[in-house]
Amino acid sequence: MQPQKIGKMVSANNISLQFGKRVLFDEVNIKFHGENCFGLIGANGAGKSTFLKILSGEISPTSGNVVIEPGKRMAVLSQNHFEFDECTVLNTVIMGHSTLWKIMEEKDAIYAKADFDEKDGIRASELESEFAEMDGWNAESDAAALLSGLGIREADHYKQLKELEGNLKVRVLLAQALFGNPDILILDEPTNDLDLKTITWLEDFLLDFKNTVIVVSHDRHFLDTVCTSIADIDYGKIKLFTGNYTFWYESSQLALRQRASANKKAETKKAELQDFISRFSANASKSRQATSRKKLLEKINLDDIQASSRRYPAIIFNQSREAGDQILEVENLSASSDGVVLFKNLSFKINRGDKIAFLSDNSMATTALFQILAGERKADSGSFNYGQTISKAYLPNENAKYFETKDSLIDWLREYSENKDEVYVRGFLGKMLFTGEESLKSASVLSGGEKVRCMLSKMMLAEANLLIIDEPTNHLDLESIQAFNNALVDYKGTVFFTSHDHAFTQTVANRIIEIGLDNHLDKLMEYDDYIADSKIAVQRENLKSTHSHSLV
Repeated sequence: MQPQKIGKMVSANNISLQFGKRVLFDEVNIKFHGENCFGLIGANGAGKSTFLKILSGEISPTSGNVVIEPGKRMAVLSQNHFEFDECTVLNTVIMGHSTLWKIMEEKDAIYAKADFDEKDGIRASELESEFAEMDGWNAESDAAALLSGLGIREADHYKQLKELEGNLKVRVLLAQALFGNPDILILDEPTNDLDLKTITWLEDFLLDFKNTVIVVSHDRHFLDTVCTSIADIDYGKIKLFTGNYTFWYESSQLALRQRASANKKAETKKAELQDFISRFSANASKSRQATSRKKLLEKINLDDIQASSRRYPAIIFNQSREAGDQILEVENLSASSDGVVLFKNLSFKINRGDKIAFLSDNSMATTALFQILAGERKADSGSFNYGQTISKAYLPNENAKYFETKDSLIDWLREYSENKDEVYVRGFLGKMLFTGEESLKSASVLSGGEKVRCMLSKMMLAEANLLIIDEPTNHLDLESIQAFNNALVDYKGTVFFTSHDHAFTQTVANRIIEIGLDNHLDKLMEYDDYIADSKIAVQRENLKSTHSHSLV
């Protein structure tokens, strides 16, 4: 079923979707319009991606319809990474504007005819007129600019898409969705496989974008930066909230606390809410969306703020023993993989309570370092020594080997617990939302997110005073990421971690170690300050380069 083309921008009217007895959506009514960016959020399985497919016409609802304003064009970030394999990179991007692409194809076919006649000439003239109206003469240069902004080298623009690596193909498909200034832009996890520089480029692009955006993302910093509203899927319904993700999260938590203290007077509740909104309005001045967001927050309806039904895992890292003053010393450590050097001569000393974000352009380098420090891999050379009081817990990036068993979750976790009591072990699974019969299912059939939550149960059991964490937010939903983030902020021990999650890194790390091939940086600072420092350094290099060219 293709969406009907009548109505206001794009709206979902009485949308219901049912699979057997399971109701995913129940008479959802929502409108997306204007120069707004709507962040679509919901727990894993709530139907975020499914709802985007309903909006785009890829999936038909059980009942209800989607309405698009006449003459408006919708673009969708493709999830099929092989559909355009035989096309050139540049053409793949231009295909994002299907009407323009069809005109280009028909025009080329007419000009290629050996028996070109008067009728062909008239049709070609009509097509040229339409082509010019759509700014077709700038199509290639516009597509090339998008590709360059997303980090695709000019040398790759004329290659077939199948010749590019997977992470670059994703960027080309993103450029395809952004191409041609669509009226409605639908993006499902657009920041996957993007580095910091490219995510910042995308944020700036969307902040300047003058049409409607609907986006699903697990990147909270991205949602906070680009979103003017949050569309929350809860109980089969979708409710709109003004503001970004953090505003929605903190306001829903406030409402939850207020609901828990039911005897609180209405005046006190209202004063709390107004104070909360005032503080958020003041903080909006730091945002790249400052003016528009502040205006939106000033119009917020206090009655709109409601408690969410979301369940957050209870992640609490305790230490069975506090660390002494000697934590870890690393001396001239080097590692390689299949003959390729990952890092060499890496040295640093850890202080008690350090929470260090390890950064590298090559994720294999940070993974190798963590495997060495966790005792799962040998270094090529160099040494490292832990203090006598140190106990470690490790969360690897790849965890498949831990789940090669048919044991139930209770028996799986019991293997890692000194206390074998079932009630005790169940308690740790319950904290990670494995309750009742959930805790009896086989460890071998878990989803990616469930495996990470089980590994977190294992880490909590260890009660270690040093945590080593490799890409902790992979596979987790926003609720688990938020709970994990809060747990590490509260944790009193030492943390080594690497993450592509901006908000996670900014709120946890007090020190940054950047691993290069030859040179390494070690800075006692927060992530945002490190980024600002890096940008200044790049600007200085550019100025030096410009100055030297001007002297030639």
